[in-house]
Amino acid sequence: MQNTEYTLFQFIKKMVRPFPLQLLGITFTACYWAIDLSLQPYLIKLILDAASESPTVKSVIVPVSFYILVAFLFTLSFRFYDYVCLKFYPTLRANLTAYATDKVSRQSYSFFQSQFSGSLANKIKDLNRGIEEIIQIFFDRFLSNFLALLIDCLMLLSVQPVLSFVLLMWTCLLLGSSFLFTRKARKLSHEFSQASSHTVGAVVDIFTNILNVRLFAAQKIENQRLKTQLKLNAEADKKLRKYLFIINMVQGLSTAIMIAICLIIMTYSLESYDITVGDFGLVLTLLVSIANTIWNLADEFSRFSENYGLVSQALSIINTKQDIKDVPNAGSLRVTKGEIRFESIYFHHREKGPEPLFNNKSIILKPGEKIGLVGYSGSGKTTFVQLILRLFDVQSGKIYIDNQSISDVTQDSLHEAIAMIPQDPTLFHRTLMENIRFGKPNATNEEILQAAYKAHAHEFIRRLPEGYETVVGERGIKISGGQRQRIAIARAILKNAPILILDEATSALDSMTESKIQASLHDLMQGKTTLVIAHRLSTLLNMDRILVFERGRIIEDGKHEQLLAIPNGVYKKLWGAQVGGFLPDKKKK
Repeated sequence: MQNTEYTLFQFIKKMVRPFPLQLLGITFTACYWAIDLSLQPYLIKLILDAASESPTVKSVIVPVSFYILVAFLFTLSFRFYDYVCLKFYPTLRANLTAYATDKVSRQSYSFFQSQFSGSLANKIKDLNRGIEEIIQIFFDRFLSNFLALLIDCLMLLSVQPVLSFVLLMWTCLLLGSSFLFTRKARKLSHEFSQASSHTVGAVVDIFTNILNVRLFAAQKIENQRLKTQLKLNAEADKKLRKYLFIINMVQGLSTAIMIAICLIIMTYSLESYDITVGDFGLVLTLLVSIANTIWNLADEFSRFSENYGLVSQALSIINTKQDIKDVPNAGSLRVTKGEIRFESIYFHHREKGPEPLFNNKSIILKPGEKIGLVGYSGSGKTTFVQLILRLFDVQSGKIYIDNQSISDVTQDSLHEAIAMIPQDPTLFHRTLMENIRFGKPNATNEEILQAAYKAHAHEFIRRLPEGYETVVGERGIKISGGQRQRIAIARAILKNAPILILDEATSALDSMTESKIQASLHDLMQGKTTLVIAHRLSTLLNMDRILVFERGRIIEDGKHEQLLAIPNGVYKKLWGAQVGGFLPDKKKK
């Protein structure tokens, strides 16, 4: 997917392009409404003129019949419009949601680290709702009402040219002022939409961390933080509403003045016999219609401005440039051996200080090696595997898998070749069966059961009332941390990728379950290049190789026994400093 930056109307054009017939139908309906709104007053004029000349049924039957026919067709036009909308808007909304979700989900890992998930979802919702509103306002209100105004001006020109000139001048002034008003209204609407998005994010943040809120008795503190955000939201809302109130008041007064001027002119024209009774009725009806039309247009300008700001703010997530993307014509990664090579890597976490994490780093991980990664928190272990996964891009240098640069292949093919079991796995708000199948979408139920057996997850799953059909809740909150880890392990077993990354994969398990799963993981590692991040060094005894990290450097490299034999070696100190088999939180000074 191209990383194109869209203006609002470019984006709307892109999304409505697949619906030419529906747009034609909506345009036809808008034009018909405009003609109908102006035709009805003209038929009333004909009825009044006919009745005033000869008050008989025969004299008025033809214009009355036409009036009834027009009213009937007007009703049918609404049903036609409803049918067109039925074929248009549901599919448009679905396409918008799918496109926006796909576009946002392709953003880098760091993008999601600095965004509220709830806020992103709310922006997609705003984009969806706002674009539908803008399309409806443009076709149903602006187009039909502007055409109706034009036809009304032509009709008034045939009755009283002065009235047509007054209406034309007033319309130009109103539209010009509306355009000027709209610019500021869009700005205020954008500010209000941004404040609303932050408010939704704050609410989602509370709900996501509700356990922390309870455990730290922080309900009052969080409520106060939310009230502060709500106050900012309300202030932005008031500014927008106040400005729209002023616009509506000015436009409403100008409409009343215009009608008063036209009525005065009509009264003098009637007295001098320049117009007929039907003409007077036509003008009165047209003035009422014009007043309603202008009032509707003014109101729609306000709604348009609100939705313009709402959608423009939401469109920002679509226009955010992807800092990690596939190169043009990127190929698929083909893993035949599983060799991983870092070549002169320079990587700097800009958010974590001025010092680079990796500076001119080169290392080769041989095919099929089982490699442990050890070091204090912040030493670079997790970043090391994140660079292999291309969750971040290096500033210089290359990372190769089987002599293929990971920056030259598609990210999907890279991730398909790697299975990772994170320390704190999260699950989808779906069934256990669906969560395990995520590792291999086309897996059979039997394959899923086998993976669950190997991960020692089947025992607890079968005890659940709904078994594999149990819905686990948001992020898997309905089951324990150890159970979530077993589901993640089952998912990795099912995926059976040639490269395996374990990040404290058994840290949430009890000792007995861990010992069983370690045997399954040992089987899973066979023939795979495996990287294991561990704080419990005893889990690394059977590794082919252990890398010791310190401030982005690999300071020691070897087997467990070799590293213990290094006098004053860091690994030896870590091994000796373990309490209960775990690393201390930080290096002692």
